[in-house]
Amino acid sequence: MREFGTSDLDPVIHGKLRLGVMAYLASAGSASFTTLREKTGATDGNLSTHLRKLEDAGYVKIDKRFEKRKPLSVISLSSKGRTAWIDYLGKMQVLLGSD
Repeated sequence: MREFGTSDLDPVIHGKLRLGVMAYLASAGSASFTTLREKTGATDGNLSTHLRKLEDAGYVKIDKRFEKRKPLSVISLSSKGRTAWIDYLGKMQVLLGSD
């Protein structure tokens, strides 16, 4: 059995809001900025900041376009993000003793 510890957890994912975003996108596939804001209860600025961190890490892709002349940002997990998410969940299972 591995030693108990949180140092292996990905700090990019482990933040509360980023964790919520990753979990939602893992199940939904993709979501608009508005949907993520509603689901997480975040403010526009806070969500933007955390999405930028996830994007900088290569974990999410943000597709910005216009729909009916209104801006629309659609966020989805990248393949790197999906791999990081699965790895994160595996490490959480180890911490919970269910490896």
